[in-house]
Amino acid sequence: MNKILSIKNLNYTYKTGRYSVPALIDLTFDVAEGEIFGFIGPNGAGKTTTIKILLNILEIQKGEVLLSGKFPSRTDSREEIGYMPEIANYYWYLTPRELLNMYGRIFGIDKITLKTKVPVLLNLVGLENAGDRIMRTFSKGMMQKISFAQALINDPKLLILDEPMGGLDPVSRKKMRDVILELRSQGKTIFFSSHELSEVELISDRIGILNNGSLLAVASTKNLLTNKGTSQSLEHYFLDIITNK
Repeated sequence: MNKILSIKNLNYTYKTGRYSVPALIDLTFDVAEGEIFGFIGPNGAGKTTTIKILLNILEIQKGEVLLSGKFPSRTDSREEIGYMPEIANYYWYLTPRELLNMYGRIFGIDKITLKTKVPVLLNLVGLENAGDRIMRTFSKGMMQKISFAQALINDPKLLILDEPMGGLDPVSRKKMRDVILELRSQGKTIFFSSHELSEVELISDRIGILNNGSLLAVASTKNLLTNKGTSQSLEHYFLDIITNK
């Protein structure tokens, strides 16, 4: 298994005044190239903290993290990563076309390439008819779509998505699922957190369950959802393991 993401004995504690709150406790797991890894857990489990450490938004306090063999503190470790944040706060006075061009230029993509690439991405996420609208007029679901498109602008090897299905209607969720599965067929790796357990169950190759900063389980979706030969839903398994551990 070629590892694109490796986390070993990762610990992180938030400190506020006299108080210390452990957010991650000896977190250890790997993500292989070309797989979809669903990272789930209750609110406050440590999912977003983990993602922020992967992106070097938070510095590692203890443990090791490698992205394609590189430490997150190295700028070049993020050149082949696409990131979709949980809350899509962008420059609302721009249009989607302007936003994608701006991000493309940040990645050093030339204008000629962007002229072709941007319309393709707008079409991919279903915003082909809204590419020149000011984003201030967009719904939450539309902002999620443009957020997904910006994560793809640099043709990343690894996609890190924080709650990508939030605010999407059923048709848009189906569309995003299809795109994620197509990206995997192209050899890309998708690491995503979500509270939409049915969506996680539908597309993930493997699942990791986090609670109170500790990893309770990580295995293939099929193995996690088969208990003594009996199939069960991810929601049933999730509630069982969270309430009993």
